[in-house]
Order: sequence, then structure tokens, then C-alpha cells
Amino acid sequence: MPPHVVTVNVVFEVRPDPGGDVGRTAIDKRPVAGPVEVQELGLVGDRVLDRDSHGGRDQAVYAYAAEDLAWWAAHLGRPLPPGTFGENLTVAGLDVTGAVIGERWVVDGADGSPAVVLQVTCPRVPCTTFQAWMREPHWVRRFTEHRAPGAYLRVLQPGHVAAGSPIAVADRPRHGVTIGDVFPLRQADPDRLRRLLDTGDDLAPSLVRAVEAELRLVERRPARAAADAAP
Repeated sequence: MPPHVVTVNVVFEVRPDPGGDVGRTAIDKRPVAGPVEVQELGLVGDRVLDRDSHGGRDQAVYAYAAEDLAWWAAHLGRPLPPGTFGENLTVAGLDVTGAVIGERWVVDGADGSPAVVLQVTCPRVPCTTFQAWMREPHWVRRFTEHRAPGAYLRVLQPGHVAAGSPIAVADRPRHGVTIGDVFPLRQADPDRLRRLLDTGDDLAPSLVRAVEAELRLVERRPARAAADAAP
């Protein structure tokens, strides 16, 4: 089946999050029926509580692949229905990890609305809230090691989406740096990171800061190694 939206998920219930920065979390997202309006800062009916770490223009929508969710369900030995990872869009037929940063997804508009245009901005970085929600030992490490983080998306053209809405990938940047290439950053190819920064594209500031910090660490490593090897 061609790439499409499997479910559209918004917050079901705000839950306590003792380990989080704000003490509550909206990670409990579940599928909703019918078209859902997508605005510049996210889906109508959804919520962001920790605004210092989540949300905003560059993290307006979070997408996760149904195929990756199914892999985790088999690996963990328990059902993981759409929305379990806190994603707004559960999608199928789309290589989310292989999505090029800056590429655009054109999602057919639901209910006669114009197409929704989304832009891939950065990977999801797992946190302690996600760890507590999943109730799996060492979840942050395991999720990171699997290297299928899902993608945050910027809303370039608002509209309405619904389960079954087809998705087309358009305007894929020539730099070719993918979500998987920058997650986790400590394992990224420095040349790819430099190429990403050199594009001049409208990159998410949080990603730029993280990439620049990682490259500074990379540049220090040879000097540190030489100092450690000196007699």
C-alpha cells in the first residue's frame, strides 16, 4: 500500500509525571476518528505541557512508522497500539528513519481541505518521561540503540488530515542527511554533520546547536588522544 496515515493521535489524558520538569505529561495519545485540523503549532485537540523541551514550530507534529511500532511490539512481547510512543501521526509505507532532514511530506487534505504540507526537522530524543511511560527497563538506552526515533515535523501548510490520508514525499534536499544519520549524534559521521550545517537550509535551531556541540567534541578528540599518548 502506498505511504499513508494509519491513525491521527491526540492526547487522551494528562497524566502525572513525577520525574518530569513540569510534573505532568500529555504523552498518552490515542487515535481519533474523522478529520483533525493541523495548525502551525500542532494538531487541534493535542497538548504540549513541557514547552521548554517539546512543541513549537519545529516540533509541531511527531510521526512514527507503524512498521517500527510493530517491530517493538514483537520485541517487547506486548501490544503497542498507535499513539503508544506519543506520536501524532502513525504512518505506514514511509521510511521515517531514512527521511532526509528538510524534505517535505504532502498529505492529502481530508474533508475537502487543501493538502497539508509537513517538513522533516529532527529526530525525537527519548527522555525520562518516555522511560516512565513505557515502564521498560533501560528504555531510553534501548530505544536509542535501535535507531528508529521517528521524526518531528514543521507545518508549512495547515489543513485537515485523517486516517487513510495518502502521503507523498516531495522536495528532498540534495545534502541527503537523514534522521537516522543524526541519531544518535555521538555515532554520526562528522562529515555528514558538517554537510548538513553547510546547506544553509532552515534547520531547527535545537538541531543546529546539538550538531555544533558534537562537532566541537569531535575536534577535541585528536588533541586529547595525542595528550593521552604522550610519554
